[in-house]
Amino acid sequence: MKLNIVPARTGATWVRSGLQTFTKRPLAFASLFFFFMAMVSIASQLPLVGTALALMLLPTMTLGLMAASAEAAKAEPGQKPPAAAVLLAALSAARSGIRPMLVLGALYAVLFLLVMGVSALADGGQFARVYLMGETVSREMAESGSFQAALWIAMALYLPLSLAFWHAPALVHWHGVPPTKSLFFSFIACFRNFGAMFVFGLTWIGVFIGSGIVLSLVATLFAALVGGGAAAAGGALMVGGALVMASMFFTSTWFTFRDSFID
Repeated sequence: MKLNIVPARTGATWVRSGLQTFTKRPLAFASLFFFFMAMVSIASQLPLVGTALALMLLPTMTLGLMAASAEAAKAEPGQKPPAAAVLLAALSAARSGIRPMLVLGALYAVLFLLVMGVSALADGGQFARVYLMGETVSREMAESGSFQAALWIAMALYLPLSLAFWHAPALVHWHGVPPTKSLFFSFIACFRNFGAMFVFGLTWIGVFIGSGIVLSLVATLFAALVGGGAAAAGGALMVGGALVMASMFFTSTWFTFRDSFID
């Protein structure tokens, strides 16, 4: 396994490849994402350990969606892979290598909660409670200097954490790299290919903004035409669209890994 340095423009190619792969089996990918998110949501409801358990599941969720993308990407141009093969690839990856993935999940949970703990020093834990426990954010709270400071601290600390875990599940699964080493290799790979990763993120921001505008216009038009009860339907459309876009995003992460490492 060797690190492959790619041009910055490759970031946009990763987004395009992810969108093209998603369109091959959109229902399968959306269903997988909803399934994994449901598992995370259920785990988060458990008393005492729910939040930590939900965080531990996120690397496995990422791996499952990457495995599904890898399976779908094998299909020849113009051909659709069997939906069952895509689903089974994701579930098989999630089941295999349980012990190292549990270690990776535990590391993610501990480090993420540590990030929240550091941010709590700025505002007494208000931002952490909002993010982790879903507490309501008042306008006064959101505009307070301490809350905004905690937000920026969390974002600054989460960036290196995200880079460390970006390729880690795939490195553990496909290359048998130990969990702790996978974090180091993942961070180095993202750092060395930071130009491509930056373009990747910037392109996705553009896609999300454009899609959000379109969904908002459709929801507004629907509400104007239908009237009563349309507000709830419009809200459901926005939420459903956001979840589909998120599943597209995770579909594209496989290509960032595939092009960053070569055998």
